[in-house]
Amino acid sequence: MDNINIKKLAKELNISTSTISRAFNGNTDINKDTKERILAYAKQHNYLPNHYASNLRDKKTNTLAVIVPEIANDFFSQAINGIEEVARKKGFYILLYRTDDVFEKEVSFVNYLNNGKADGIIMSVSGEASDHNYLRQLEKKHVPVVFFDRVYEDIEAAKVTTNDYDASFAATEHLIKTGCKKIAYLVVNKSISIGKVRMQGYMDALAKHKIVFDDTLVIDCSNDEKENYKILKKALQVIKPDGIFSSVERLAFATYYVCNDLGISIPNDLKVISFSSLRVAPLLSPPLSTITQPAYEMGVKAATLLFDVLENNGLAPKKQHVLKSKLFIRKSSSGS
Repeated sequence: MDNINIKKLAKELNISTSTISRAFNGNTDINKDTKERILAYAKQHNYLPNHYASNLRDKKTNTLAVIVPEIANDFFSQAINGIEEVARKKGFYILLYRTDDVFEKEVSFVNYLNNGKADGIIMSVSGEASDHNYLRQLEKKHVPVVFFDRVYEDIEAAKVTTNDYDASFAATEHLIKTGCKKIAYLVVNKSISIGKVRMQGYMDALAKHKIVFDDTLVIDCSNDEKENYKILKKALQVIKPDGIFSSVERLAFATYYVCNDLGISIPNDLKVISFSSLRVAPLLSPPLSTITQPAYEMGVKAATLLFDVLENNGLAPKKQHVLKSKLFIRKSSSGS
């Protein structure tokens, strides 16, 4: 049923609008079976009265929604821990939504949460489209949002990021100084802000050392492990880079698998460095050089900013906070 309202609901159920209102208001002067039938039908058709949504916001749900591209990634699991720590101290619970980098899922989750299901949203975006009007609707419903790590620049909101440009520049320059002249850059999504910034750091480091940028060395990967294996196997066999700079952790793992199967020695034949918050990076064979973001601290900061908004009636400033990542040089890129 499209655009359902209380009148249509009453007609479909052959019940008066006043009875439906009493069901949503929690009145006791209504038959239990009738009430359950009304609420079940309303839920089935995604109906939520405006006054009910308003009451939810006024009373507060003591719930925060966290929207992330993935959960298995160590970065996001640590960030979620930081968010949960702050929320728990405030007496809040968190609802976790995973988009799998699918834009349609992101839109669906945000639209669902726009009806008073949560007091605020903390999210790291999928970034697959330029129409972000679904997010602008949140402001109309007074649902604050804070971005972390991956953000939309055109949406006015508090943001928590890291110094990705500086970190990418330093990582690329490190590979160059170890003798690499043909450095491949592995990326999943170049269109999102974080992908653009990291790639710019890579390109500028090449330019500083007078290495001509080669677009064929930018390897577009996917979210599918088997597909990434095929893409990287072809790249290592055909393009034959001497260095790999991975913008995301899982592509570094895929590189290790391919090198093992092809008999390519890391770091003798190929040096590897990656953005990664993986705690066992030093235990890999060889130990993986990483740019490690302060994931837990980012989660704490994002949650703190959201509570600043909630506790100040939406009047807290919407600033961007940039935290610093750390470069850990290990055997995968240094050989020592």
